[in-house]
Amino acid sequence: MEKVAIIELNEKALKLSIYKVSNGKSMLSLCKNQNVALGEELDKDELINPNTKNELLEVLKVYRKMIESYSVGKIIAVTTNVILKARNYRGFLDEIYNNTGLNFVILSDEDYIKNLFNAVVNSIDSAKGVFVYVGAYVSYIVKYNRRAILGSSILPIGTYNTKIEGNADKTVDEIKKKIALDGVLQDLEEDSKFVGLGDSFISMGRIAKKIQRYPLDVDNNFQLTSSNMEKTYQFVKGLDLDKIKKIKGIDYDSADRIVVGFAIIKAIFELLSIKEVTISTANLRAGLLQINILNASQEKFNDLLSNSLESYYEFNNDEFSINSHVYNMATILFKQLKVMHKLPRFYVKPLRIASYMYDCGKCINSENYTKYGFEKIVYSELAGVTHRELLIAGFICVCQNLDDFSLNDWIKYKDILTEEDLDAVRKLGIIVKLAVALNASQKPIIQDIVCDILGDSIIMKTVVEGDATYEILEGMKVAQDYRKVYKKSLQII
Repeated sequence: MEKVAIIELNEKALKLSIYKVSNGKSMLSLCKNQNVALGEELDKDELINPNTKNELLEVLKVYRKMIESYSVGKIIAVTTNVILKARNYRGFLDEIYNNTGLNFVILSDEDYIKNLFNAVVNSIDSAKGVFVYVGAYVSYIVKYNRRAILGSSILPIGTYNTKIEGNADKTVDEIKKKIALDGVLQDLEEDSKFVGLGDSFISMGRIAKKIQRYPLDVDNNFQLTSSNMEKTYQFVKGLDLDKIKKIKGIDYDSADRIVVGFAIIKAIFELLSIKEVTISTANLRAGLLQINILNASQEKFNDLLSNSLESYYEFNNDEFSINSHVYNMATILFKQLKVMHKLPRFYVKPLRIASYMYDCGKCINSENYTKYGFEKIVYSELAGVTHRELLIAGFICVCQNLDDFSLNDWIKYKDILTEEDLDAVRKLGIIVKLAVALNASQKPIIQDIVCDILGDSIIMKTVVEGDATYEILEGMKVAQDYRKVYKKSLQII
């Protein structure tokens, strides 16, 4: 297992992220953030003053010690091109290297776009579309298809170099005038799927969720409609700075940039006639890790969910883990019981998640793990899955024990889930429970299942490699729950 550290210096913070990397999979182990008003300082004096230099050097020395204590094998240190605004930036970077051994690379706009692109396509299941990034001094609109960037537009507007002129609405109009409709923007297809990233989009998504009383606190893959964007913009533009700072979930130090960022988003929405944006939490560090360490394979683009589940398994399995066996058996049972459950293919993805992570609640309680799997799944940051699918998967995990399912918990998410989903989670919960039982010896003794329906009974014929007596015994313990949900008796032979 390898350890990788990524250090980022931008206009407002110095960040350290340490990842564990194994077999092309990664897990974030440590994340530190030190706020620094570098952007404001450079705008004012075009110099990094001695106090800021000393502060950054001291923090970097501490980061260096953390990196050494984690036995990190590779360090990636980058800074955005905002540092080029400082007349003394070369001497500063030399001083960093002489004191810490860290060699910072200055990213161009093209480098930044490339890294963001790799992060986006590994966070959102969108093989073809347009992503919009609102930054501090520039914003990007990038058109892509699969693994290729088809074109990009670099807009000279950001939350640091754009001012509110009189009022927010007037600023929106001024921003629209600055956005040139070049070839990239003119060639956008009417049905283009838009993805929004950056602090401004994430903040807008969080406030939009509060306004519409959205029940799920997950940023990635939130669907921001033009209507919700407008309501959020109108709400925030009427608040003074102190009230904006009090909104939960919003970065206090970025509060004064919120209105500017929202004005830029509104201008882009209107100029490009965007109906909906999928918000992504993709960021620079994820792109740097992908390009420099993980070397994105085709499989990651084709099936983001599988890659996410495998990453989870890579860092959460032990010699007793049977997650992949349970996943395979649940897939077989779903196909064999199709006549019984009558569920469409939509539910395959939630079933994959719930079966692969059937025991994720063990990190809280190893005996009653089904009771605690819901939040682990919902907040696991899986890629390639919608909020509805995440919720369904969480409830499927809980329904391995029907007594743990609470209708009051379900009602919290009634605006996202459907009546069909309520029926599905119970049926699929039994499938996962049965899949676990049929792997009771923690070996794939049962290779396949063939089901025969006879009146009020269903007979499961096992195809085995070895003695499956224990598996069948454990499987029959599910018979009572099976009858309760499927209204038929179960026999396993």
